[in-house]
Amino acid sequence: MTELTDLTAVQLVEAYRKGEFSPVDATRAALRRAEEVQPVVNAFVRVDAEEALAQAEASTRRWRRGEPSGLVDGVPVSVKDILLQRGGPTLRGSRATRAEGPWEEDAPSVARLREHGAVFIGKTTTPEFGWKGVTDSPQSGITRNPYDPARTAGGSSGGSAAAVALGAAPVSLGTDGGGSVRIPGSFCGIFALKPTYGRVPLYPASAFGTLAHVGPMTRDAADAALLMDVISGPDPRDWSGLSPAADSFRAGIEGGVRGLRIAYSPSLGGQVAVRPAVAAAVRRAVESLAAQGAYVEETDPDFTDPVEAFHTLWFSGAARVIQHLPPERKALLDPGLREICAQGARYSALDYLAAVDVRMELGRRMGGFHRTYDLLITPTLPITAFEAGAEVPKGSGHRRWTGWTPFTYPFNMTQQPAATVPCGVDRDGLPVGVQIVAARHADALVLRAAHALYEAGGATIAPPAAV
Repeated sequence: MTELTDLTAVQLVEAYRKGEFSPVDATRAALRRAEEVQPVVNAFVRVDAEEALAQAEASTRRWRRGEPSGLVDGVPVSVKDILLQRGGPTLRGSRATRAEGPWEEDAPSVARLREHGAVFIGKTTTPEFGWKGVTDSPQSGITRNPYDPARTAGGSSGGSAAAVALGAAPVSLGTDGGGSVRIPGSFCGIFALKPTYGRVPLYPASAFGTLAHVGPMTRDAADAALLMDVISGPDPRDWSGLSPAADSFRAGIEGGVRGLRIAYSPSLGGQVAVRPAVAAAVRRAVESLAAQGAYVEETDPDFTDPVEAFHTLWFSGAARVIQHLPPERKALLDPGLREICAQGARYSALDYLAAVDVRMELGRRMGGFHRTYDLLITPTLPITAFEAGAEVPKGSGHRRWTGWTPFTYPFNMTQQPAATVPCGVDRDGLPVGVQIVAARHADALVLRAAHALYEAGGATIAPPAAV
């Protein structure tokens, strides 16, 4: 039943409702697919077939009684190994993390999925503590791109992106502190949403503070809306979480883009060198939105690259992550992580507060920008996937992953919702992503515009042929 691995979560739930096949059928297909793709792309750190099938059998019984327990009952899902999932260790990509339990607690988003009957296939790979924009670690090795295993899947939610792209469960939970669902989403040709900060509760709190978001990684925007209706439920463990959303994220997704005011910034005012194939694919997506009735203006948000402030916040957070480790366990860390932690430990409180000032000013500017424009459209990344096992593309001159992700991390600083939507491929057949950004709390508008691209055929690319 390998064709079941091509279905979205929305399609699976509808098929269960009609009795066309069962959650056990879908779970067996997803598990078989995970087993097939794992040797090629290394998307998982753990697959628990026995537990997943037990969950699927319980879901099948509920559907037969006509009593599903929630919106995603029986849907196979995967979870990035940054988020707690009871019953097994969350190692966060690190040999320095002790695997001994007990592991008895779910992260809030995982708990909501469990309450809604999801079937947990396994935990997906991450770089150590999610510190960089590619997915490799001393603990789990290199995660590779579904379209070309010689290239990176991106990161830090690279395992989740590869798993979704290859049908090893249609949806996954990722985390995003500087682009970490959008980067691999773009490289692997799937949809990924970084919601408004606090919209999806997070516990334990991230050492990277309010840069860190939890978001859905899916086949399309409709699946992400479904997942958001599940995982955005409040949780008392997250003191910074938002109150419940006023409406279902699925309710307005069919609303289209007619009349929306869209700002199209192809290069952030010339600050970013974008590859021609990427620029052309993104422009076609923008033209599709204009053809559907959106008012599009080519213009740029009024900010300069905040990378130094981001580094201060990010590197300080990384230093905090490892602060408790004894020297012998620090020696096990990724050398690149040790390097940024050393830099982060040298910042003063005043340095950190100066970076916060930059962040607040950036948020003020984007707040004003969205008084004129409903949406901002940019490339998700200026490039397509490069060689696996490297933090930066060979010959790029970049020192850190932030050098090639200038479109993503600014919107973690501002806490805005931002999504990547596949919009084409380059001449090597590698996916290109277009980024859709809205004002804080306008997550539903991002989903609506993304769904319009899917409905118009502008977000359809060929599935991976590498596996």
